[in-house]
Amino acid sequence: MKHITQLLIIALLLVSCGSSNSISENATQNDVPEEDIVRIANEDIEYEIIIIEPGFNGWLQSIARPEGYYSQSYMETRNRIYVQEWNSRVIQVNRFDPSLYEMRIDYSSNIDYGYDVNYKLYNYFIYFQLKHKQQLGTFQPRI
Repeated sequence: MKHITQLLIIALLLVSCGSSNSISENATQNDVPEEDIVRIANEDIEYEIIIIEPGFNGWLQSIARPEGYYSQSYMETRNRIYVQEWNSRVIQVNRFDPSLYEMRIDYSSNIDYGYDVNYKLYNYFIYFQLKHKQQLGTFQPRI
């Protein structure tokens, strides 16, 4: 099974489990309260994202637009833009804070990740932009 692991204490990290940079889930999850861990999985395509960032889970449950508000195609389009900009910032360490953009995100436009993965990833990008006063696209992040 291919996994994407995401550690978010200050920044979003997505790591392919086959990567030599992968982070032990057990060590990571032991350091963070359970309520700050959001697991996103699509068993059909064998992908998983784990978001660990204080405040995101509460924000997702109470402030973010509810599931079904945005179409999957809308979120996929935005996620592609956000991921492309994110990955661009990862390699521009002199221009962007490397503690915010630590690792590249492996997100392919050729894979249907499903609604749940796109919904939570999209909302993380909105949360990240609002919390850290960043703009990952030409449009203002809004709820």
